[in-house]
Amino acid sequence: MQAALERVGITTVSVTLLREITAVIKPPRALFVPFPLGFPLGAPHDAAIQHRVIAAALDLLTRNDVPFISAYEQPNLS
Repeated sequence: MQAALERVGITTVSVTLLREITAVIKPPRALFVPFPLGFPLGAPHDAAIQHRVIAAALDLLTRNDVPFISAYEQPNLS
């Protein structure tokens, strides 16, 4: 689906939990997140982290050097 959207000029980004598989599939833009399977945006009900993950993914939409995988870095809040 992502490739079909890109072919018609719609820029896409994936959020991935499995970097190894993403490296093989090579989507145009992907954000690797270090969360457990089933929780690509982080813990349930943690809106702050979820917003940061979404913002990081949206930031990748400007990248043209594809395929590109970026690693989400959790902010140090201490």
